[in-house]
Amino acid sequence: MRRGLWALLLVLAAALPARAEWPRTVTDVLGRSVTIGHEPRRILLAEGFQLIALALIDPDPVSRLAGWGGDLEKQDPATYALFKARFPAVAELPVVGLGSGETFSMEKALAVAPDLAIFSAWQAAATSPEAVAKSFEQAGIPVVFVDFYQSPLTHTVPSLRLLGRALGREAAAEAFITFSEARLRRIRDRMAGVGPGPRVMLHAYPGLWPCCWSAGSGSLGEVITLLGGRNIGADRFPTPNGGQLDPEYVLAADPEVYIATGLPQLDQPGSISIGSSVDAATARGRLRSVAAEPGLAGLSAMRRGRVHALWNFFNGGPLSIVGIEAMARWIRPELFGDLDPAATLAEINRRFLAVPFAGTYWVSLDPAAGP
Repeated sequence: MRRGLWALLLVLAAALPARAEWPRTVTDVLGRSVTIGHEPRRILLAEGFQLIALALIDPDPVSRLAGWGGDLEKQDPATYALFKARFPAVAELPVVGLGSGETFSMEKALAVAPDLAIFSAWQAAATSPEAVAKSFEQAGIPVVFVDFYQSPLTHTVPSLRLLGRALGREAAAEAFITFSEARLRRIRDRMAGVGPGPRVMLHAYPGLWPCCWSAGSGSLGEVITLLGGRNIGADRFPTPNGGQLDPEYVLAADPEVYIATGLPQLDQPGSISIGSSVDAATARGRLRSVAAEPGLAGLSAMRRGRVHALWNFFNGGPLSIVGIEAMARWIRPELFGDLDPAATLAEINRRFLAVPFAGTYWVSLDPAAGP
């Protein structure tokens, strides 16, 4: 009898979820070993856009925040509004900066008394990780760095895995990693042994800056390379940030595929409104106007109708798999015409995101390339 009861207790214990063990040591994407003393409940999120990453692995990410960067609200108020509608408390969070280093207030950051600070790797580019972390660590606050922007194809998985372990949400992080990596593996497998593809121009924020700010070899430039596209900005800018190409260079390079990025609130002449709460007709109409701009209208991409646009912040977050699938259809339609980024986003909304995304996040003028 006792033996049977003991066996039953063992079975029940095995069925219970394992308790998180704290303290725990993690390694961030910059190779720093960081010890976290307890499950974080007062997180400082130095880049506000990373709330999207937290929302993939935590059903109530705002409840963990003590303060954050104001860049999401400032740069993409429509996406911020999605979060505010679901989690009104986000509007009361102390703002410690606007994402960039020159706006960051260490005084405000320490005043919110976080138990973990999360930075993006690019935020340390102007100084060093040690300089960014020093004041926090002196106050006993652990600091970790994630990266979804500089090297997305290399750092997205370890960044999500880091967040999962740092927050005690390993299972949720691994579930999304499995989902996303299966789709990325399908793309990698089809590209194996495939030769070079078309010349591609990634044009960031047309209408906002003089023509033409282009992706370099990193960031979305990595995706162009993955797909065998010949990124016209890569030779000029072998850095993640890219830089400005002069119109003469663009005309000489004559890209065969044109991909612009935009945000919902952009209303400058020649810009593209795309993203949360934007309807497809508006986004497509703005893209059509950009394609007719002097200096762009004569490009091979425009003449052939291979003209497309993406929500800019597929560049810098783990939702990038949706943008990658859209880019794959546009750059290599002969290989990836069956991909369905709309179905991918719908499944992410249903299975993972605490705040489902609604709007137009990619659009094309090429009927053969889908929406």
